[in-house]
Amino acid sequence: MTFASSRRASFAALVATAWIGVPFAAAQAADYPAKPIRFIVPYTAGGTTDLVARTVGQKVSEKLGQPVIIENRGGAGGNIGMDVVAKAAPDGYTIGFGAISTNALNPHIYKSMAFDPRKDFTAISLLGTSTIVLEVPTTSPIKSVADLIAAAKKAPGLPYATAGAGTSMNLAGVMFAQMTGTELTHVAYKGSGPAINDMLGNTVGVMFDNLPASLPHIQAGKLRALAVAGPARSPSLPDVPTIAETGLKGYALDPWFGVYGPAHLPAPIVKALNDAFTEALALPDVKDKLTQAGFTPRGSSAEALAKLTQSEYQRLGDVAKKAGMSAD
Repeated sequence: MTFASSRRASFAALVATAWIGVPFAAAQAADYPAKPIRFIVPYTAGGTTDLVARTVGQKVSEKLGQPVIIENRGGAGGNIGMDVVAKAAPDGYTIGFGAISTNALNPHIYKSMAFDPRKDFTAISLLGTSTIVLEVPTTSPIKSVADLIAAAKKAPGLPYATAGAGTSMNLAGVMFAQMTGTELTHVAYKGSGPAINDMLGNTVGVMFDNLPASLPHIQAGKLRALAVAGPARSPSLPDVPTIAETGLKGYALDPWFGVYGPAHLPAPIVKALNDAFTEALALPDVKDKLTQAGFTPRGSSAEALAKLTQSEYQRLGDVAKKAGMSAD
């Protein structure tokens, strides 16, 4: 066989293989889902993300006709769980609960990352936003944001607690210190629970926390909410001002969460998952349950989440660099 005929034969084989693969992939997508879907939550059970995943996952399961199995894979600020998603087969049977931290902030504060959130995932749908609350024990003499700023200026290095280094709550504290010209010392806990326990025991006097974890203690009168970090007041705490309303104009941080699959997820599978999640998030009972817990459910197109991921990666990189944030 001549070199030219050999090349023609190789090309023909390549074309044949490609055409065989196309209907095979299409058939897989058409049959989707044919087995249970693994939904990885890269945080420990019992927190905000777990509540959202289980509430919405049940409705997605009903819509798709297959179980959605919640798998908690905590550690390294969510990086361990999302790495599992990044390295999974792009067949729609492993998806992940990504967040502002895992998909935008972490690459700027961890020295070593096993994945690139800009390249290693397929965006599926936004899940919504959580509210961060700035709080103190009710026994604290600090009764307002102005009081807190005054106390921090009087005692540089004033400690504040969060659920962990590199979390959106940590970011909220960094932004607060930057905008108030104060020096705060971050005390990172392994989750909201231990930090709240120390708040209740007056071991630490200030905390930035995800509202769903702290809300029961605020409602019970054990913690005092000074303000919320988002651009608007929380429906769960309508009488509590935003940090911007207290005088820090331009301060706003709404931690967002979204569903991601591995890179190169076929478009028909992305559409099936997007339809299921956006429909689930719009259900009145889902909206009521999550809103009462301090979470604002909101679905989106896959394109909107992809765009948000890219823009937030850039924005938070600038914030982290300016503050010298590190989680290692």
